[in-house]
Amino acid sequence: MSIELRLGRAPDAEKAAEILHEFHSSTGWIAQYDDLPETLKFCAIMIARGWMTVASLNGKFAGFLAKENNYVHALYVRSCARGQGIGHRLLRHAQMQEMSLDLWTFQRNHAAHRFYMREGFQATERTDGLHNDGGLPDVRFQWARGALL
Repeated sequence: MSIELRLGRAPDAEKAAEILHEFHSSTGWIAQYDDLPETLKFCAIMIARGWMTVASLNGKFAGFLAKENNYVHALYVRSCARGQGIGHRLLRHAQMQEMSLDLWTFQRNHAAHRFYMREGFQATERTDGLHNDGGLPDVRFQWARGALL
């Protein structure tokens, strides 16, 4: 098994959008607020801004992490590639670049909570979701190199 990371390029927007759209479509508690063309635009913007790191598993697009400075906008792995260390590698790569990382995830995304806590993040804030795109209660996770939050 070979996981390779690289900076996202314009042609990667379509595959990233497929992964993001797949997650939203297969998660019953997330409102479908973006269709595939809107999701594609969002992914293209993240790539154009230089935020996206792409992970390939055995040469095939398997996931991505989008980060602006120390803020993680998105971390998604294709469903068939989960559990193979791709999310871990993407997050470790981001952690090596920053002294701290900050992100939000929905409160109902328990798998994400377990993942981030295994990776050294701590839940530091909870909201009712009134200020996020999905309108769902969310949790802020933070990580700092060598420090307890």
